[in-house]
Amino acid sequence: MRDDDAPRTHRSSETAPTIGILGAGKVGTVLARLARAAGYRVLISGSGSPDRIALIVEVLVPGAEPATTADVIDGADIVILALPLRSIPNLPAERLREKLVVDAMNYWEPTDGTLAEFSEDPRGTSEIVRERLAATRFVKAFSHLGYHDLDELGRPAGDEDRIALALAGDDAADLATVATLVDAFGFDPLVVDGLRNGRAFQAHTPAFGDPMARADLARVIEGARDIEPTV
Repeated sequence: MRDDDAPRTHRSSETAPTIGILGAGKVGTVLARLARAAGYRVLISGSGSPDRIALIVEVLVPGAEPATTADVIDGADIVILALPLRSIPNLPAERLREKLVVDAMNYWEPTDGTLAEFSEDPRGTSEIVRERLAATRFVKAFSHLGYHDLDELGRPAGDEDRIALALAGDDAADLATVATLVDAFGFDPLVVDGLRNGRAFQAHTPAFGDPMARADLARVIEGARDIEPTV
């Protein structure tokens, strides 16, 4: 956890988007804390009633608002998916259809077990999730670093030790919106054009789990983006 929970950037509540986070586990609470530290309003849901995560949120993410999944989606401008992949079929896809959805998930066998719909599909995991949700606005981000790195390595813009986070999507405006979020959370955004190319920084790639400066991350992703995944 950061030593300082005070917002690093003061944002007007009239103009700043509300961030909704689906998932109150380790990744979800870290991203919620980063969003709160950057001055955003944050709605967060776990499995079941908001009362089940109220104490966790109060302790780990002061100022965030526990809510139902439906209320998080309806009340947020940007919805971040920080759930186990097994939970995707349970999401209310219709509610997510027109939202800007950010996929912070990975297919990680030690945690997820074997999921044939991901292990046997040559596409990137975010392409599969987008199709399952029929989401029209979809960006892959916050997915190639562990929650400890996300929690501990954020730095102000211009800091010589600042590391980069990659994001991939098909819409330039949505990529710009999420890049602003990445920057506000304390990382240099590296925009990768095309959700398909998000495969270059998903699990089992050289970029995965390795904090790097922007130029280094760009070289690693460029070297991997045209490699067809194995099934």
